[in-house]
Amino acid sequence: MLKEIQQVLRLVMLLEKQRKQHVLKTAGGLLVLLWTETASVQSLNCTVAAAGPWCRGIKMEALQPVVTDLQESMFPCLWPCPQPDPEELCAFTDLYGSLRLLLSFQMKDARLLSSEWCARIEAFLGTVSLMNAGIKIHLRFKFSLQTFQRDFSVKIKSKISWANQPSRILDVTCSTQPPECVKKGCWCQGGHPVCGDKLPLSIPPEAMEQGLFGELSVQPVTLLSPCVLQYPNLATQITHIQVLVCGPSNVPVTGPSPFFQNLPAHLDCQELGLHGLRCSSFKDGVHSGGCVYATEQENWKDAEQESSLCRMQQNLLLFLFLQHSDPFSHQLSDLMDTEVLIEHHLEDILSNNRQAVTTALQTELKNALKAQKRRKKDQEKLRSAAEVILGSTMGIVSCSSNMDFRNACLSRMKVRDTHDLSASLCESLSRVTSWKFIPRGRCYAAQMEEHPESDEPTRTEI
Repeated sequence: MLKEIQQVLRLVMLLEKQRKQHVLKTAGGLLVLLWTETASVQSLNCTVAAAGPWCRGIKMEALQPVVTDLQESMFPCLWPCPQPDPEELCAFTDLYGSLRLLLSFQMKDARLLSSEWCARIEAFLGTVSLMNAGIKIHLRFKFSLQTFQRDFSVKIKSKISWANQPSRILDVTCSTQPPECVKKGCWCQGGHPVCGDKLPLSIPPEAMEQGLFGELSVQPVTLLSPCVLQYPNLATQITHIQVLVCGPSNVPVTGPSPFFQNLPAHLDCQELGLHGLRCSSFKDGVHSGGCVYATEQENWKDAEQESSLCRMQQNLLLFLFLQHSDPFSHQLSDLMDTEVLIEHHLEDILSNNRQAVTTALQTELKNALKAQKRRKKDQEKLRSAAEVILGSTMGIVSCSSNMDFRNACLSRMKVRDTHDLSASLCESLSRVTSWKFIPRGRCYAAQMEEHPESDEPTRTEI
């Protein structure tokens, strides 16, 4: 069923892509409804509906011959589908207006009705929403007497553009909450995608024999989250890197990829500032259809030094947008067939361009992680300065013969002796320097709620 939904979404997105130059607004809704009629009939129905400005002008009557051909070619074993629940469609049209597209099909396979299968559908649509943030996607499950719904809402969007291609709108919302040490100030709620250099791809002979011609390329885009640009002294740590491949229709490519599973062995981790990469389970990723790499963390010899550092964990998302152009392919069915061929031969295409793709990915990852390497160097300078400050301060307190002065220092830092004073002063100094705030105009700032305890005492103590 996932493959069938993927094909239908490709049809919808290709229609939107063909009309995008004539449409001013990329907004509206997309409904994916899956249901069973009765508990006794082991059949699964699926309806995909579209409405809103993004698909305005599409007429089902004109598309019917194309849809019929696609249904026969894509779903030869499917049964005729009954009409969906009118109440579900009414609720959808109340939000976005009259339906512009309505496709339904049915599969008689009771094995599909499982919680794992539903989770895969939900994760896939979440990835589709990530790459098509201008369209609000609604997922509905209605099995027997159980109902489940999920609305993929996008809080922060970012438009990316490149030459001779329609612009893409990405979901850059970051749900990571700031640490407790952020008492007040601003925290960036989104990320900032960065477009890399487009890489032409040569089509292997075996793919050409199947009918794949034209020009094929890949456009990399990196997204680092959470954003810490407003805290230049904050130490960061990359924990995961995920690669998501997106077809020309802007629908993600699903399934594991041996090429990306073996990619860490061909990357220069030392140049990237990483100790190592390993391909983790696909279930570890937030988004469906990608390959996730876990970074090997640095081994700290000094446990006290490690605990004194406030390190913000970050994830790096690497989009690979496949782009294809063929002057002899204009029909919708031809575009659908081409994308199926690209996904089917994707491993051959990547292997045929292994050195160029690996070099390009190395460059994009290096550029994305350049800021982290710079922060590591700055952290070394801050640690050296902090050691001098701490040593001088402790020397003054320890060598002082004025008991009132020493007791005042201990009381101010709320400690009992000079040993605890050293640890407390080290923590306060690290917190003040790490969370130095510098506002950035392009950040998606949101004022944080003040905690009962202000950070002013920490500054006063030091």
